[in-house]
Amino acid sequence: MTLPDYAMRQPSFPEMYERLLVEPLFKPWAEILIDRASLKSGDRLLDVACGTGIVSRVAHSRLAGTGRVVGVDLSPQMLAVARSVAPDIDWREGSASSLPVDEKEKFDVLICQQGLQFFPDKPVAAREMHRVLTQDGRAVIATWRSDDEVPLFRELRDIAEKHLGPIIDQRHSFGDSAALKSLLTDAGFRDVSVEKKMLTHRFEGGDVLIRLNTMALTGMSDAAKAMSDEERARVVDAIIADSAGMRARFAEDNGIAFEMSTNLAVARA
Repeated sequence: MTLPDYAMRQPSFPEMYERLLVEPLFKPWAEILIDRASLKSGDRLLDVACGTGIVSRVAHSRLAGTGRVVGVDLSPQMLAVARSVAPDIDWREGSASSLPVDEKEKFDVLICQQGLQFFPDKPVAAREMHRVLTQDGRAVIATWRSDDEVPLFRELRDIAEKHLGPIIDQRHSFGDSAALKSLLTDAGFRDVSVEKKMLTHRFEGGDVLIRLNTMALTGMSDAAKAMSDEERARVVDAIIADSAGMRARFAEDNGIAFEMSTNLAVARA
């Protein structure tokens, strides 16, 4: 799971991501992706853009000592957290455009959860994903749909843009299902299908969710890139303060409830 560079360079961000976002937001999707991959005993699985490793950990648990799991990510900070949580998994630093996988090393299953939209050269990355799979290997790839389909995040971006000007949210930048299908087909995948899937997420409190997403949006702003760390921190606080009314509209019990919408592609090599 890739995130904006500014966010990942914050000293505590990878730890906060793992501790506060993985369980309520990313683990439910990891379970769905692994279900779609029809994971079975003995499978070798590659987790591309693994982040702190939730897909890898769920797969490792399901394989129960059979098969093999490898997680790859570009961020050493994210991988450091992954290694601290699950030292028995093979974690590798590397780019999706040149996966650290030997030509003789093949995988039965490849999963990429919310990473593809961040890759600078998507066609090359898609071909790399195809390269490392066995003949008839399975790939499952998820990319968030447009934030127009996620009102909480769209409204938070609107507030942030009042402080920072236009922001292109990279997390939602590859939400076109037809483009995703074409990308995989052109890379050599077959039997490609793409479905829209939605889940409702609930966060107790909600303060951390708003702060981390505000940090991410700030990191994707051209205006913020020219600011000092202190200036960015003040802008983040101002955006959060302005979001109070918006947050109230998504309040449920003692927290926040909102839907996320993703494309979910399944293909064979």
